[in-house]
Amino acid sequence: MPKASVARRYLALIFPWLPIERLRATRPHLFVARDEAPAVFTETVGQAVRIVAVDLVAARAGLEPGLTLADARARVPGLEAFPADPHADLDWLETLAEGCVRYSPTVALIPPDGLVIDIAGCTHAFDGERPLAADVEARMARRGVLARHAFGDTPEIALALARYAGAPAPDEKSAVRRLPVAALELDAEDATALARAGLKTVGDVMARPLAGIAARFGAEAAGAVRRLSGEVQAPLKPWSRAAPVATERRFAEPIARTDHVLQVIADLAAEAAAVLETRHQGGRRWCARLFRADGHVQPLAVETGQPTRDVPLLMRLFAERIDALADPLDPGFGYDLIRLDIALTERLDATQLQLEGGAAREDQMAALVDRLSTRLGRERVRRFIPRDSHIPEQAELSLPAAQPLAATTAWPQPEEGEPPLRPIYLFDPPQPIDSVMAEVPDGPPHRFRWRRRIHEVARVEGPERIAGEWWRRHDAAIPTRDYYRVEDRRGRRFWIFRHGLHTERDHPRWYLHGLFA
Repeated sequence: MPKASVARRYLALIFPWLPIERLRATRPHLFVARDEAPAVFTETVGQAVRIVAVDLVAARAGLEPGLTLADARARVPGLEAFPADPHADLDWLETLAEGCVRYSPTVALIPPDGLVIDIAGCTHAFDGERPLAADVEARMARRGVLARHAFGDTPEIALALARYAGAPAPDEKSAVRRLPVAALELDAEDATALARAGLKTVGDVMARPLAGIAARFGAEAAGAVRRLSGEVQAPLKPWSRAAPVATERRFAEPIARTDHVLQVIADLAAEAAAVLETRHQGGRRWCARLFRADGHVQPLAVETGQPTRDVPLLMRLFAERIDALADPLDPGFGYDLIRLDIALTERLDATQLQLEGGAAREDQMAALVDRLSTRLGRERVRRFIPRDSHIPEQAELSLPAAQPLAATTAWPQPEEGEPPLRPIYLFDPPQPIDSVMAEVPDGPPHRFRWRRRIHEVARVEGPERIAGEWWRRHDAAIPTRDYYRVEDRRGRRFWIFRHGLHTERDHPRWYLHGLFA
């Protein structure tokens, strides 16, 4: 028999006062000596400063978005205004979403003020949907966040009920039909047209033939009706996805000691390593999340240069990560959930050490890179890889040493006994050379001046002619470069080039691109 599919259920959360709650949580010093005065958030629209968000006190005073700040101050003289910051609001919404990962691995952001959680198969730990929602609201309340929630068989139904009904409904289909037409989330012109036609609720619109709705009010209106009726469902874009391997530990009594936290992470890493071993895989990116009892989440992530299942190595890296934190771990009232996700896995088979110990040296180098990247930061420990380009300054890339690499081309190697083809040190950009003398116009240099010093050329090799990447530019011809390896009478060696032939330019310039060791 084919396996029955699991019915999807969604929990939507709407945060009606998100800007002021974000400001109170991130900048509490602004409210130390502040009475309960109404607060609004403003932005400049055209020539006027208008309100874009209000707090609860301002809403009770009759203020609403769209009102000019001058009119609002005339109504409420004690009003306090803050500049709107949509980017900070989105960051705060992501912070709230991270706290909701404890309930489900699939959480979607609905900017500017909503979240949707896919709770299918996630309610057993809370004995049902309502206890789960009560736990969500209680944790949000501890952080000073008010949330309205609702359930639905689709994300659209759950969001519409949470935003416009304000409370869960025992009969969701009937509750959707009672919602105002604003729940269709149409533009202002279409919503006004529906109201003028006497269609004030979603049920009124659903009672009309969809063909007539589409013909009169547009296909978007008909599509919105289909989504709220559950006939179609828009794809949900998760902000958080389930990791390939994840383990977690819940505690009846929250834990607070750092050594206890590390021991739990070690136990979870051992469990994950056992799963990875059965799959012949190793982890490259290990992320521990410490869920505090008040809803705050402390992430601790480490990366390794090679896939690994070595628990002692991982614990040394986690200890390094904790030591490198700008702020020490703050357990608050303790952590009641610790989760370990292996977000990136790769094939890891058994290897045999070489007789001369070459593999061991590679492992030691990888371990050193892992420790330095963990302590100093991922972007601060880098390595060079070759890039498929014949332009010298574009022939290599600098990437984080811990970043996984696809198959790359090998570095070009000179013939045995020959000097290197390229210098170790390149100037970016190449430095101009003055007063270059050559026997013939397109010949090698015999004397040049660089940094106010004259260099007499004793030996020269070249030219190595490098044409420009003509396929990248079509507006102008790209000059040819003639490169020479040059040694002056004092034994100093340079890599210089003439930018353009005399047939391409009247007076080609010379540049010094690198220094040989």
